[in-house]
Amino acid sequence: MAIANLLQAHLHLFNSDNGVVLDLACGQGQNGLALHQSGIDVLFADIKQAPLSALQDQHKILKEQLWQADFESKQNTDRLQLAQLTLQGVIVFRYLHRPLFDHIKQAVKSGGIVIYETFTLENRQFGRPHRTDFLLKENELKTIFKDWEILFYFEGIKRNPDRAIAQIVCKKP
Repeated sequence: MAIANLLQAHLHLFNSDNGVVLDLACGQGQNGLALHQSGIDVLFADIKQAPLSALQDQHKILKEQLWQADFESKQNTDRLQLAQLTLQGVIVFRYLHRPLFDHIKQAVKSGGIVIYETFTLENRQFGRPHRTDFLLKENELKTIFKDWEILFYFEGIKRNPDRAIAQIVCKKP
């Protein structure tokens, strides 16, 4: 499993002495594992238990570092818990649930980093996802973090594989 290029290019922004980084909607956890292998404390969060169990079994990730969370639940329990965390950063790849943005921004401490990459509306030409709920509008990601220091921003087409994405690396004031 390959680490996302965006994270690889900005891995240096995280510090092993600065607290926990949340790998939100981590899936198989390859991005969080890259941080973990660099000595950074990571909290792996996903709705599915199976990949979290695999992280524990195959990579010896401690149970305390695994969070089975349903951030889209009507009860809001996990979203509220997220907002109460104090994190050095959050990384998110290929996931979009707009109600989470305020909680993510609240959970990151001053000077902390958010690295976010997901699909834009233009991605429909390449395939899934198709639903507007799962696709960013033009400049939406930049607008969400307009009050943060934007260290890197890209929005457009990437090749191999073809996809339309928005990427941001930003620092909380």
